[in-house]
Amino acid sequence: MRAIIPASVAGILFGAGLALSDMVNPARVLGFLDIAGAWDPTLAFVMGAAVVASALGYILTRRRRAPLFGPAFLIPENRRLDSQLIGGAALFGIGWGLAGFCPGPAVAGLAWGLWQPWLFVAAMLAGMWLHRVAASPRRRQPAPARSS
Repeated sequence: MRAIIPASVAGILFGAGLALSDMVNPARVLGFLDIAGAWDPTLAFVMGAAVVASALGYILTRRRRAPLFGPAFLIPENRRLDSQLIGGAALFGIGWGLAGFCPGPAVAGLAWGLWQPWLFVAAMLAGMWLHRVAASPRRRQPAPARSS
């Protein structure tokens, strides 16, 4: 419960940064992906700034025992590339290239009241739900052995 306010502030700051940099505009993202046409390098600068901010965050985690608002840092330790990761990344990239949205900017774009981010977020939530249903432990358990 202690982390709700700092997480909200971080989310608002993140969303404001996306809006300020116009990354909530799918045309900006699609322009970046159009390397053979009217290429727009703006997204490269936004991603570069994000990499620097993320790197600074990781450096700070090494200097602290625990975060200010939690018991431990939650840093992924799995470095294995598997079919789920590669398939998910490919699906993400295809969706990003078709729609010009990814989750962060789409959620930030909800504030503009346009229908496109709402449709994207609805489809994203439906996809998350479908994954949860498909990956549920009940579906992965082998059928019980029948005795004769």
